[in-house]
Amino acid sequence: MAEGVSRARTARRIAAGAAYGGGGLGLVGAAAVGLVLAEVQFAKRTVGNGQGEPPRADGLYGSEFGGPELSPGPLRLAMLGDSTAAGLGVRRARQTPAALLASGLAAVAERPVDLRNVALSGAMSDDLERQTDLLLDGELPPPDVCVIMIGANDVTRRMPPTQSVRHLTSAVRRLRLAGAEVVVGTCPDLGTIEPVYQPLRWLARRVSRQLAAAQTIGVVALGARTVSMGDLLGPEFAANPREMFGPDSYHPSAEGYATAAMAVLPTLCAALALWPESDLLDVARHEDMLPVAKAASAAAGQAGTEVTPARGPWALLKHRRRRRVLGEDVTPPPPPPTETEAAPPRSTDT
Repeated sequence: MAEGVSRARTARRIAAGAAYGGGGLGLVGAAAVGLVLAEVQFAKRTVGNGQGEPPRADGLYGSEFGGPELSPGPLRLAMLGDSTAAGLGVRRARQTPAALLASGLAAVAERPVDLRNVALSGAMSDDLERQTDLLLDGELPPPDVCVIMIGANDVTRRMPPTQSVRHLTSAVRRLRLAGAEVVVGTCPDLGTIEPVYQPLRWLARRVSRQLAAAQTIGVVALGARTVSMGDLLGPEFAANPREMFGPDSYHPSAEGYATAAMAVLPTLCAALALWPESDLLDVARHEDMLPVAKAASAAAGQAGTEVTPARGPWALLKHRRRRRVLGEDVTPPPPPPTETEAAPPRSTDT
């Protein structure tokens, strides 16, 4: 309980700093954070990255429900973020989280889904401006719904959390003003990285959850929803490490991405009023209406939890039933990116 209260207080300070300027590291001191990040970077060097570029999954999903020429046309889904959003670690387009979500959304909506993924491996939150530009500054209509997965690189590269949240909320604000619904998968728990040992694992978890809670506070105020990534793969990793994580023991495997997609899909569909469960609270599932900061803190501590705006300073804490999502090959194969869409060189951390 005390940890949750202190995390909520720190998240409020970070979110306020993002909105009004300033900020700091919160409850975890700079020396401790530096030690955590050094250990995480060592872990990443130990396991190695060397996986090349993630497969491109852009294209039309659910073509069995009709072609793009039929009214009202396909739903437009966009994916933004870092290598988790890009799907680094798998070989087939259908195994990426964006493809899994597009397939799942098409099945629930019984309508084709046009997917566009602008996520970049190694991206921090400051790259969201470029990614949002790609989605909004072209000739294509804006997305109907966007999924953003970001935060891990912000922690490992020591971006101040207030700056991280500021970049995220700026992107969400632009997407919302363009008419898109937005779902944010918050910062994952870096304490689940296998080569990071105690007590640094506890510190990595604490820093990650502080940022995740602050991200939630910032974006819920703009009408977006969040899903806690947290230690979503933690229990599964402990039981089946070879199945849940890829060859580098850092990025998820195909099974790991499917687990993450199952957690995000209900919220994605609910944002479009397509999920059979309403936004009414289900007490039997321990759902509640809480002040936003408390809801954000609670969600950060329990992976797969949704926080959705209610009224005023309140938010709904939801535990939606998950549905298994199965990927399919993209149709037709996507063309290579144009020069205007080519991403600037960045390191491929996450």
